[in-house]
Order: sequence, then structure tokens, then C-alpha cells
Amino acid sequence: MIGEEAVINYENFLKVGEKAGPKCKQFFMAKVFAKLIHTDPYGRISIMQFFNYVMRKVWLHQTRIGLSLYDVAGQGYLRESDLENYILELIPTLPQLDGLEKSFYSFYVCTAVRKFFFFLDPLRTGKIKIQDILACSFLDDLLELRDEELSKESQETNWFSAPSALRVYGQYLNLDKDHNGMLSKEELSRYGTATMTNVFLDRVFQECLTYDGEMDYKTYLDFVLALENRKEPAALQYIFKLLDIENRGYLNVFSLNYFFRAIQELMKIHGQDPVSFQDVKDEIFDMVKPKDPLKISLQDLINSNQGDTVTTILIDLNGFWTYENREALVANDNENTADLEDT
Repeated sequence: MIGEEAVINYENFLKVGEKAGPKCKQFFMAKVFAKLIHTDPYGRISIMQFFNYVMRKVWLHQTRIGLSLYDVAGQGYLRESDLENYILELIPTLPQLDGLEKSFYSFYVCTAVRKFFFFLDPLRTGKIKIQDILACSFLDDLLELRDEELSKESQETNWFSAPSALRVYGQYLNLDKDHNGMLSKEELSRYGTATMTNVFLDRVFQECLTYDGEMDYKTYLDFVLALENRKEPAALQYIFKLLDIENRGYLNVFSLNYFFRAIQELMKIHGQDPVSFQDVKDEIFDMVKPKDPLKISLQDLINSNQGDTVTTILIDLNGFWTYENREALVANDNENTADLEDT
């Protein structure tokens, strides 16, 4: 024992392997043992870590088999309809989704499937590798809903939970003022803090799939996933495509100015002193540090780890205001914390 943790050396590990029998042979290998050795001076591994490793391997194997049953073509890929069937049949096995109305199932399945396809099918081929599904964390989040004791915090941060799916769908219904099941540009403009620029919204409706100029729920989900995950490469790719108005594969001073002018106009409307574009442009290039000093590529944006800040500055007045006043806001937060500690 090391404190509360039981450990085992390699010799005894092999003895346990013999006792466990041929079925477990694949787990009692030198490479598995080596993988789990960390800092123990005597070269022992944690028994609990080994147990969790085996559980994870078995779970992945079972899940791969489960997903493969839905692979109609037998090519190692799932199409959208295949994944929809998998999730639909999974719902009754997840206690956290017990309260969902049957009438909401199709919207729930659409909401869940969109996350997989948004992040795992960036080229929009309409299919994703089963291997990629197993390698990402989304299935873990989905199967976390088996836990009947799941905390409220975990539910709120889990895209696949009932409260989260109902929140996203509820927002969509609230935006749909004429109740026609679709969103016009005017209706979408009230999304979030209702401070996104018209220029950006125009680009959303130009580039995204719409029906008679209106957006359906599936297209809306892509929009939400992009804006709620702005640090992720797939989300940045989505927004970058909208910002790249000339479709050149990079942002230059012209495209930055094109979007920032709309921010300046909103500032005037709200009685704020407009900020000079020159200053903002210099800040953006300083943040991103692109390979080419005159052009910002998508890869530059991803590598800089500032993609979420840059995109927010260009598309959303509220986001820009928060960025501009960040030092004052941090000071204010510190004062509030100090006040709380004093009381």
C-alpha cells in the first residue's frame, strides 16, 4: 500500500494474469504495465489505475461493436441517419433522460447528432469515422447520463443533458417570433445579448444553408455550437469562413475593417465614443502574430490561442465592449472579491 492506494509489482502482476485466465491475457502484457508506471521508485503500478484502464478498454470495445451495428455500409463510417438511430435507441438506457417527452425525442436526437457532425466532420462530407467518435470525449459525455446521481453543474455543462437540450431548443422557439419553425435574420439578431452586427448576420445568411432566406433548427445548432465554443478549431473554421468575405483563405486589413466598421456604427448608436480602427487592427495583428504580417490565415488564428477574442471583437458589440474594458472589469471583480472577504 502507498497511503490509501494498493500497488503491485511486475512479477505479481504476471501471477495475477495467470490466475485471471486466457480471456484476460491481452491486459496482462508488459506494454500495459509500462504504460501505467509513473513515478514509483520500485516500479509498481496502481491496481485501481489498472482496473480503470481495463474497464475503459472493454467499454471502448463494446461501444465500437455497438456503433458498428449501425454502420449500414460496413465502411467504418456512420452517416447522419445512422448516428440518429444509434442515439434514438440509446435514450431509454440513459436514466438522466427519463423525463424527456416522446414528442421531444426527434429534437433531442438532432441536437445531440449535430455536435458530433459539427466537430468531427469539418469538411461536411455527411459521414464520420467510428474511430473518431470513439477517440473524442462526446460519447463519454453522452454516456455520463447513465449516472442517476449526476450533479446539476455537470448537467448544465453537458451538451447532451436534458436541461441543456431543452435550453437550446427553448432559445430557438423564443427567437421564432412568427412561429413558422424557422428563423429570419431579424429574429436571429436577438440571439444572446442581441449585439451582433448586421454585417456579420448578413454573412451568416449568405454562407449557411437557408430555406427562402430563413434558417432551420439544424443550421441554428451549427451557429450555436460555433459561438459557444469559439476556442475550438472547428468553431473558428466556421466563423473564419464568414469573416473571409473575399473567399481568399485569409483575412486582410480590408476584411477586418469591413466588419469593424459595423461595430463602430453600433457604438455611435449607443452613444459610445467610437474606437479607431487603426488601433484595433494593430492589436489584432499583435495578438495573432501571423506568419505573413499582412494576412491572417485560419491556422494563424488557431495557433495564436486568441481566435475567440479576435472573432468576438469583430462580430459582437457586447464582446468588443467587454474586451475594451477588460482591465476595468478585472479591477471591479477584485474590488467585489475584497468587499466580500471584508464582510
